Amino acid sequence: MIEPVALEAAASDVEALAEGLNLTWALSVIFLIFFMHAGFAMLESGQVRAKNVANQLTKNMLTWAIGVVVFFLVGMGISNNVGDFLAGGGTSAVSMFGEDAAAGWTMWLFSAVFAMTAATIVSGAVAGRAKLRAYLGYTFLLAAVIYPVVAGMVWYAPLTEAPILTELGFHDFAGGMVVHGVGGIAGLTAAWVLGGRMGRFDRDGDPTVMPGHSMTFAVLGTLILCFGWYGFNVGTAASVVTAEAGSIVLADFAFVGRVAMATTLGMGMGAIGAAAVARVVTGKVDTLYVANGMLAGLVGVTGTADLLTPMGALALGFLAGAQLPVVFRMVERYLKIDDVCAVFPVHGSAGVLGIVLFPLWSVNGTPVGEGLVAGGIISVESSMFVPQLTGVFVITIWTVAATALVWGTFKALGQARVEPDHEREGLDLAEHGVDTYPEFGSPELAADGGCLVTDGGGNDGIKLVSAIVRPDRLNQVKAALVEVGAPSLTVTNVAGRGSQPAKTGQWRCEEYTVDLHQKVRVDVVIADAPAMDVVEAIAKAARTGEPGDGKIFVLPVEDAMQVRTGALGMKAI
Repeated sequence: MIEPVALEAAASDVEALAEGLNLTWALSVIFLIFFMHAGFAMLESGQVRAKNVANQLTKNMLTWAIGVVVFFLVGMGISNNVGDFLAGGGTSAVSMFGEDAAAGWTMWLFSAVFAMTAATIVSGAVAGRAKLRAYLGYTFLLAAVIYPVVAGMVWYAPLTEAPILTELGFHDFAGGMVVHGVGGIAGLTAAWVLGGRMGRFDRDGDPTVMPGHSMTFAVLGTLILCFGWYGFNVGTAASVVTAEAGSIVLADFAFVGRVAMATTLGMGMGAIGAAAVARVVTGKVDTLYVANGMLAGLVGVTGTADLLTPMGALALGFLAGAQLPVVFRMVERYLKIDDVCAVFPVHGSAGVLGIVLFPLWSVNGTPVGEGLVAGGIISVESSMFVPQLTGVFVITIWTVAATALVWGTFKALGQARVEPDHEREGLDLAEHGVDTYPEFGSPELAADGGCLVTDGGGNDGIKLVSAIVRPDRLNQVKAALVEVGAPSLTVTNVAGRGSQPAKTGQWRCEEYTVDLHQKVRVDVVIADAPAMDVVEAIAKAARTGEPGDGKIFVLPVEDAMQVRTGALGMKAI
């Protein structure tokens, strides 16, 4: 016969094991969700112009740094208290951490990474013209108040009550509306208040194309986000096991397979939907739309992945991807809003679509039986759509009003947007004093400070050899100049047109003519020596035989001064 003390000890061990497994799972998915910030940083920096990359990266880092501290100090408490107040609970406040400190600290961090995802979405919409202080001020308020109020209406309430929107029947499993809808709608509102980037719309109000600087960054960032999304969706099934009668049994984790299935199918169909619509619109499959479509498909299933049939995941993913090109065009052409990274069609409208349409494919059995795959016959009841529409309406009104108030106040105070000259030169220099790409080409053949060796017997005087060549031939030109004894040079990024034919580019299905081709200008000043030696060396190194190899000019230099010594003429060279 086993003593009662032994039974009590065994039960305690089982409970400790169950708690340890649950906390390990929760922490693993928290770290995975945090890694999504690397994806956001790459995705957004790839879609902005080269002169604004450091600014975008800085905003992403400070969004996390400031936002998570503010959410710890203020936001989590507001979420709990708003949920408590709106649910009609009897307590004056809900403890942030509860009696179980280990679980409390972990679940606070689980809440925080969701909040920071909503915050960082906004940075992509206001890229290229928002003052850093204004953006960070908004991030502070979003983490402290705007997001916590929404989360309190849907997810946080006393244990004896349900949050007010959840009580009405609103369902958002992993943040399709609470996180992504809020981020996308807030981004659109902020971009509307700020106005478009300089040159984004012409005098007639028609949009002009401003391609981002790196498709590679954008696609790699997308794939990092897709990887992290498994933590976002699958990780929401936070309780893996529970202890019952001295045994460990499967808890909420029972539906995790369906969530993983819906996440994967939604991701794939989102890319297919966006690619298909882009192909219809332009006759080409737009790379950026495929990348954005993967994310839109994920957003489309995020809010209801726990209740979707396989057909629902396929359908919502496809629809979320397909609406992306259409909604983006409507935003820029009809609303005249410059949403730089398409945060509204990717996160806002895709989140709304998934939340509102999911009853068509719910496994609940209330409106559609077992969905299109298993049920066959659709008999939709309106009762399930009403709470979803109500929740979307309430969250949208709150987000738009709060965001417009904050950014409108910044704008009225003249603190929302950078100065025009700062916007022209780029926010990297104006806001941070750095140049993300200070050099181009490989530096393995740096000049050694010398000049063309002369024998003092010539009378050509000082000459400037200025060559316009292809960027990819720069290293060969540098090597050739070293060989002829003229390693000193000045290199400038330039663009121009000549005999090289124009090309047609595409950015989000919008075509634009590329008739100014990227070149580099290499300037070499020589003294008392034949300039043609240098010209021939450059020409040989730069020649490909195709139109667009460039040109070389030789000009006389009237005089020169060496800054360090003040020497003039030949002595300066």
